[in-house]
Amino acid sequence: MTLAILWFILIAILWIGYLALEGFDFGVGMLLKILGRDEKERRAMLHAIGPHWDGNEVWLLTAGGATFAAFPEWYGTLFSGAYIPLLCILLCLIVRVCAIEWRPKINSQTWRDRWDWAHTISAWVPSILWGVAFANLVQGMRIEVLDMTTRQVVPAADVPADTLLYGSSHQITGGFFSMLTAFTLLGGVVTCLLFLNHGALFIALKTTGELSQRALRLSRRLGPAATAVTAVWAIWAQIAYSPNALSWLPLIIAAVGLLASMSASATGRDGWAFALHFVGIAMAVVFIFASMAPDVMRSSIDPAYSLTLTQAASAETTLIIMTAAAVVFVPGVLAYTIWSYKVFAKRINADDIDEGQGGLHPTKVRDSAQPEALIGY
Repeated sequence: MTLAILWFILIAILWIGYLALEGFDFGVGMLLKILGRDEKERRAMLHAIGPHWDGNEVWLLTAGGATFAAFPEWYGTLFSGAYIPLLCILLCLIVRVCAIEWRPKINSQTWRDRWDWAHTISAWVPSILWGVAFANLVQGMRIEVLDMTTRQVVPAADVPADTLLYGSSHQITGGFFSMLTAFTLLGGVVTCLLFLNHGALFIALKTTGELSQRALRLSRRLGPAATAVTAVWAIWAQIAYSPNALSWLPLIIAAVGLLASMSASATGRDGWAFALHFVGIAMAVVFIFASMAPDVMRSSIDPAYSLTLTQAASAETTLIIMTAAAVVFVPGVLAYTIWSYKVFAKRINADDIDEGQGGLHPTKVRDSAQPEALIGY
């Protein structure tokens, strides 16, 4: 049980890394056509996230892999029952990769504009869906325990509290639309606003000149809205769905972080504003996991159908091996992440970006094997 709790905490940390780092990537993507008024400014915004966006996705892969290995029943129940929204997120992440990587390949403004729109849409959709997904984990989903032989629902009174019932499996029996409630949709609005503000603060921190000032002004408008909506959702979650009084602590720290970020933004301290907003998002994730415990997936049908830590956890031997591997590899990942942000800490000036555009000439795409088809590539 001790190792199961440890891995529950480690998975929460991995999600903190993903949402707090990838959050500004999504925010920049959503703001690409809003803050970027011309080609040079949009390129500056893309250069700002360029060294980091793919590395930030490692946190998602690691969180998913750790869940699969440490809590296979949790992984199987969640990913099979929430297949449609998770598939939508995956497709958007694929489109975003294409948008970033293929944008400069052809020397055509029309080509670049189309990929910018694809990038923007593929940032908006996951930003909303992640909030809906985590709100469902807090609220509870339509989960029942099915006998895998008869495919019948096991009576709640027959479900043991600490172990999986032999020959049974937890199943999400509600469809996709059962996951869309007022509470979960508000959760989607929360993550969307938080990521928008996170992206605006990141652009303010990573660029100079008018683009940086415009991003900072935008964050001053987004900050109060994001903080207010987050407060409404979090208090609703705590009062209606959280059985743990301790989850008030990360909630209060998150509120302090977001309010302090607003204050720093108002006084032009973009570095502090971004760091404090990072803390606010991190504590919001801690609040979500604290609200879920001791369950990993809560049933809205009957508490007996909820999937607990002990039910979902792998064998002790597996958790021991995973812990040893984490001790070796996680510090390296953290060191690399810190190093990459330190190396690329310099601000970007849109005016310093070369006017010349690389890529294939649009009329010679099919002749790309010929050297003359390339223009500054």
